[in-house]
Amino acid sequence: MNTDYIKGVIVPIVTVIDEDEKVDEAGMRKQVDYVIEGGLSGILAFGSNSEFYQMEEDEMERCFRIIKDQAAGRVPVYFGIGAINTKKCVRLAKMAESLGASGVSILQPMFLKPTDAELYEHFKTIAEAIPNTPVLLYNNPGRVGYGMTADFVERIAHDVENIVGMKDTSGDMTLTSEFIRRNRDIGFKVFGGKDTLLYSSLCVGAVGGVCTAGNFMPELIMDIYNKFMAGDIKGSLEAQFKLNPVRLSMDKASFPVSAKDMAGYRGLKVGKPYRPSLPTPEGAAMDAMKKAMKEAGLI
Repeated sequence: MNTDYIKGVIVPIVTVIDEDEKVDEAGMRKQVDYVIEGGLSGILAFGSNSEFYQMEEDEMERCFRIIKDQAAGRVPVYFGIGAINTKKCVRLAKMAESLGASGVSILQPMFLKPTDAELYEHFKTIAEAIPNTPVLLYNNPGRVGYGMTADFVERIAHDVENIVGMKDTSGDMTLTSEFIRRNRDIGFKVFGGKDTLLYSSLCVGAVGGVCTAGNFMPELIMDIYNKFMAGDIKGSLEAQFKLNPVRLSMDKASFPVSAKDMAGYRGLKVGKPYRPSLPTPEGAAMDAMKKAMKEAGLI
């Protein structure tokens, strides 16, 4: 299975919706062009900041068709899966494969707290349903309430042929490096999952990052990656330090609305978040985000 293209900075693209909370096709196409023209290496539909948990399956299919059509082969387009139920995940995985996804990313089931044996069977069942499609695991303990261990990932990565990589959003660089070290013999691709740790992730051998920042400041996030890959290690670190205050200011707003807030501050038309989330109102959180963006030269 060719996985050479699985690298770089992939953006979990925001889902542009209209007032009826339907995918805004024109807006979605503009956002696809924006991130590709900004230099991003790939697009992940239905990541956490894409608000996948708000979307019905028919809208997911429609949205993915729009994204893939607009990308037109310029970058790989991945399909994120985050359902709790294994049967639904299999259905979504088969949808992704039928639509020509470059790969699928599977988040641990939310709300539940499965044993390693249960989680192993969950991932294995989904991956085996689409044996010809690359599968990336998505470790996000901050959102689901539990994480994957290095032992667990080593076992499943070596057992299931098309589980070829993962995104690690633990923020634990020792754990990230263990995911890489233990699986480097099989070419396992590890992406950093925190924008603020892209540089650090690259330093320990990550192939790139899955970065929300690509939605509204692609020039800054790509500067970190491009300088690192060119051997300008000091310049890459400085680029990381330039990005971090902007990214950290987002924590003052509610998840996941700050990504759409910041895109809006830059003049991008990405719509409102799905309810019950609301755009960040005027006040301390908005002021902090705008201040950080101004200081970084973004607005």
